[in-house]
Amino acid sequence: MTSVFVISAPSGSGKSSLVQRLFQDVPNLIFSISYTTREPRGSERNGIDYHFITRDDFEQRIVRGEFLEHAIVFGNYYGTSRLTLEQARAEGKDLVLDIDVQGASQLKTVLPEAVRIFVLPPSRKILEERLRRRSQDSDAVIERRLRAAAAEVRNYTQYDYVLINRELEECTRDLEAIVRTQRLRRVRREDDIQPILDSFDEAVGM
Repeated sequence: MTSVFVISAPSGSGKSSLVQRLFQDVPNLIFSISYTTREPRGSERNGIDYHFITRDDFEQRIVRGEFLEHAIVFGNYYGTSRLTLEQARAEGKDLVLDIDVQGASQLKTVLPEAVRIFVLPPSRKILEERLRRRSQDSDAVIERRLRAAAAEVRNYTQYDYVLINRELEECTRDLEAIVRTQRLRRVRREDDIQPILDSFDEAVGM
């Protein structure tokens, strides 16, 4: 059984760094590379950071039902392909999705069993400092991201877990603990346990 982990956070909260550390430390995970119609930024690479496609191509994929979820964020489409989930299931691995609040809300309907994790910055001030430190956006874009964050953080109640990213190491440990705990809880553990029970039954002739 494949577990699906949905991770959301306001831009600049450190979500990408957390996901990167998670993949370094926890095996048997697949990252869902989102499709988007926006242009690449900085050193972003097609097929690694995002699948960059045209708006027309994206809308045709919507019509064909190829996305588990999709949303428009700051004027651009973003979406999660159904094929990624199929790949994870075929390989017996767990799937990690890095998507926004809109996409997570849609996915809750499609995959109600998905584990939803929200990452909060310690404060608005610290979020602004992080956005400015990465030097990717203009002042106008940063202000727009902060306004969006003010709305996004109020959706934390829709999630199963809330992490506050005060310090990367600590927050990474918490995220890893969530993934490992979910693996211990899921139903497929019965496949591991039943042979043990059977061995005791055989020993006493039951």
